[in-house]
Amino acid sequence: METLWWSTLFFFFIFKASTLKIINPGDVIKDGGETLESENGTFEMGFFSPGNSNNRYIGIWYKFSNTTVVWVANREAPVSDNNGVLSFDNNGILTLFNETNGVVWYTNPNTSRTPHEPVLQLFDSGNLVVKEKNEDDSKNFFWESFDFPSDNLLPGMKIGINLITGFEYYISSWKSSDDPSQGQYSLRIDPHGYPQVVLKKGSETVYRAGSWDGHYLSARKPDDNPIPLYSYNFVINENEIYFKSELKNSSFISRYTMDPSGLMQRFIWNQMKNEWQVYSTAQADGCSTYGLCGSYASCKSGRFPLCSCLEGFKPKSSMNTSDGCSRTTELGCSGDGFLKQRRLALPDTSKSWANGSMNLKECEEFCVKNCACTAYANLDVTKGSGCLVWLDELIDITEFSQDVQPLYIRLPISELDKIQRKMEKKKAVIIAISIIVPMGSMVTLFLLYKLKKNLSNKGKTKEKMEMQIFDFATIANATNNFSSNNKLGQGGFGNVYKGMLKEGKEIAVKRLSKDSGQGFDEFKSEVTLIVKLQHRNLVKLFGCCIKGDERMLIYEYLPNKSLDNFIFDKTRNKLLDWERRFHIIDGIARGLLYLHHDSRLRIIHRDLKASNILLDNDMNPKISDFGLARMFGGDQIEDKTRRVVGTYGYMSPEYAFYGRFSMKSDVFSFGVLILEIITGKRNRGYSDINHNLLEHAWRLWTEGRPLELINKTIGDTDGGNATTSDGTYITSEVLRCIHVALLCVQQRPEDRPKMSSMLLMLGGESTLPEPNQPGYFIEKDWLPSATAADCRSRKQSTSSNEVTITMLDAR
Repeated sequence: METLWWSTLFFFFIFKASTLKIINPGDVIKDGGETLESENGTFEMGFFSPGNSNNRYIGIWYKFSNTTVVWVANREAPVSDNNGVLSFDNNGILTLFNETNGVVWYTNPNTSRTPHEPVLQLFDSGNLVVKEKNEDDSKNFFWESFDFPSDNLLPGMKIGINLITGFEYYISSWKSSDDPSQGQYSLRIDPHGYPQVVLKKGSETVYRAGSWDGHYLSARKPDDNPIPLYSYNFVINENEIYFKSELKNSSFISRYTMDPSGLMQRFIWNQMKNEWQVYSTAQADGCSTYGLCGSYASCKSGRFPLCSCLEGFKPKSSMNTSDGCSRTTELGCSGDGFLKQRRLALPDTSKSWANGSMNLKECEEFCVKNCACTAYANLDVTKGSGCLVWLDELIDITEFSQDVQPLYIRLPISELDKIQRKMEKKKAVIIAISIIVPMGSMVTLFLLYKLKKNLSNKGKTKEKMEMQIFDFATIANATNNFSSNNKLGQGGFGNVYKGMLKEGKEIAVKRLSKDSGQGFDEFKSEVTLIVKLQHRNLVKLFGCCIKGDERMLIYEYLPNKSLDNFIFDKTRNKLLDWERRFHIIDGIARGLLYLHHDSRLRIIHRDLKASNILLDNDMNPKISDFGLARMFGGDQIEDKTRRVVGTYGYMSPEYAFYGRFSMKSDVFSFGVLILEIITGKRNRGYSDINHNLLEHAWRLWTEGRPLELINKTIGDTDGGNATTSDGTYITSEVLRCIHVALLCVQQRPEDRPKMSSMLLMLGGESTLPEPNQPGYFIEKDWLPSATAADCRSRKQSTSSNEVTITMLDAR
């Protein structure tokens, strides 16, 4: 089913009053059901209200799908009630009046000619036209809606620029599903250099379809090229520049649309199912973001990381592959050569030069003589003619898995020699393998394989990450365009949505909010860490999605959501008997043990809390949200940061006060979590005015009344075995858990047990030492009074859902 935002559009006050086929001077269309219909009944024009808005607009929609509005006349000037009137006069002017007879909107003819017998007609193409009564030549139309597109590009409609008048044709998004006025995004022709089709957010380019290569737009994937169904026309002359498409088969009904988020998709109407179906998506993968990898780097969908330097170039920054690349050896102008690349989409052409009459050899000679030239290619790939030259850094390059138009990249001869020697070594390995395989010499084959691996990696090993890079359109469709009905919850760094992939797999999508505080480093940390971690008590990461400033993590979907939905809810709390609670405590402990000791990496979670413990169908706990996690080296036991990030109530004192964190910081959080599971009360915001939960637990422990901590839904506290409506629990087992929790939350990190001994303690297999006083603090007074005011004057903090980021300055 169609899942974009406009699927929720509905119309008010449209009644079947009258339908016209043509409008003559003096005719009007009144709000309340009067419409203009195209000759074969494909399109209809009339008044409508979008989404939940009560404003009225003149629009054109498909008659068989009247919620699919393809054009809006008065986008910026709605009528506030249903008393609007659309009038057509003797001069061929179409005017929209409001209730007070004020002019809301009118057409401005694109010619100085005056019509003799003007008529207004809606064509079956969706084009609303003012023309002479018996004139059908589009060159003689006085006005047409196709010159003023909204958010849909229909077959026959063009985007471009009239170079004589400066008039520009482009489609632009709605502001929202309730507001059809022009939004942030627009698809247009960029005339700079060799013209190309781009998507802009305001004045910033965010996606590039590319320049015309004689076959199609050069930045599109070869396997996404819909040439069999459509014919394309890209015109560049002294009068105008434009691009348009036409359906080859008129029996198809198709449109190209842009939603308020800038997502562009082509839809085809399925008459059998009576619904729109996605035919293609412009931003089909993570490489669709303009300039994602920076200069002289290519982006390849499905590869992680997505970005890689071109041959002859090296990363500008070792910290971030998206910072772009620089030359390994600088050009000398003279003595340079060219490396032929067959699988790279043509780079951004906004700083290029083109000549249609030159051949490829002449193009190379021109580039050699021009020191600013960085690459060249044929202008028309179908004819092998023309010259396209780049005069600046190469940017926005996509790498394909199959050959496309050759691109010749300028490199120093010394670099070309290195690349040639490298290729010859690889070729020698391949030849040697082809000779040895028939001889059956497996030992020699293995040695050659190792040699090939060493050559390709230059002596360095790279760990391949098994994960999927999802495209934005797939995730948007899976979550019903991030519908509020699919929202599972809100975390410290954004919303989480339930989704369903086409193959039926349920997923949870963590969509990072743009002002969440989690930047690229935290996102990269979470992806890098989770993909390497495999344990039954850790949430499974399927992949990620990157589109512009959108960053999303795709997890397994866990139907019971998070632990806090149970232990802090008065109704769901009753579903957790002691056996289930102990099972959850044990599972969290095993997950932490894996992170701290058993995984290949030593991971400090830094944000262990009830909302970050997810529960599967069988109530097995899974630790999630690794955005704040840090990795330790083999001998490292502690680290320090000025950026304290975590959640009040779960932070250990040494981390909150001084920014020091270690495995013992997670142990502290785990102790808080045990007490919350037992009591059903939050440590932060505990109702006792004089105590927080840790202080309350310590007081009851020292007074010999620890069983008073037990949540009433678990059972009464009299006797050795407590009986509940759901069964029994052993009092000593609960006491042991309280004891372990108090050991975990001790003030001094060195007094807290390691996770390696924690499971033995919980299982009753070791003697427990007496706990010392907890290291608790209350948020409103968590610093000593002597330093609190000073720190407040110097700290910067932002909070979202109890997640706090604090910068600590040295005294």
